[in-house]
Amino acid sequence: MATSNSHRAAGRAVTPFRHSGRALRGTGGAAILGTVLLGSAFAGGAAQAAPTAPATAPTLTAQAAAPATPAPIHTLSSAEKLRWGSQGSSVKQLQAALNEEGASLAVDGKFGPRTHSAVKDYQRTNGLQVDGVVGPETRGALNGGGLSIGGTGTSVPTPSTSSSGSVGQSIVDAARTQIGTSYSWSSSSPGVGFDCSGLTQYAYKQAGIDLPRTSGQQVNAGTSISKSAAQPGDLVVWPGHIGVYAGGDKVVDAGRSAGAVTERTIWGSPTFITFR
Repeated sequence: MATSNSHRAAGRAVTPFRHSGRALRGTGGAAILGTVLLGSAFAGGAAQAAPTAPATAPTLTAQAAAPATPAPIHTLSSAEKLRWGSQGSSVKQLQAALNEEGASLAVDGKFGPRTHSAVKDYQRTNGLQVDGVVGPETRGALNGGGLSIGGTGTSVPTPSTSSSGSVGQSIVDAARTQIGTSYSWSSSSPGVGFDCSGLTQYAYKQAGIDLPRTSGQQVNAGTSISKSAAQPGDLVVWPGHIGVYAGGDKVVDAGRSAGAVTERTIWGSPTFITFR
């Protein structure tokens, strides 16, 4: 009787792995069936988790733009100089623009003492020449820019350095040109005759500054300062009399005497007025 050989012959096929009805769990808990790994892969016999998809980068929101500086509601369209005594629609525009800046003016188109005072307050607050006259610099500032050119709305930056020193000296120089001119009440005639306020008005006009006509109006239009703060070109005021401060305790004035317009030493205890 032939003896049975219980050993496997060389090359005999290996019985395939049989599924027992339950899925095996690979590394990480992934289900496998036979040699197939579902949801994972084998590397060197060990299951590795499938690479996780990269997180979506957070969406960057655009930063809100800073609000633009609001344009002035009322602008001055005319290139004409506005001063005490001016009237019309241009003055109404000016009054409305000043009201935007905190003034409380009646928009009546009449450039009187209240409008004049409001202009000076605006000029003083904004570092402009304080003369109460709305010229290119003041108009440009009220229109939201710098020095306005020809009223077209084009502007250039207002110079940061003050020219008040040279303006003051030009006022003194203009007054000195009239030394020797006769006194004449209520006159303002170069080389012919001046009264005291006529001379100061004339000297200021040569520097491009328009003053009211009488000494009382000039005092009210300006700003009172101490003698220690006075500079050449400011006004020196006595009761009923006014002159141009020349510096060094001197005044150029039109007095009621022969020779009328002279430069002399200040006397008494006058007050000082400035338009700077």
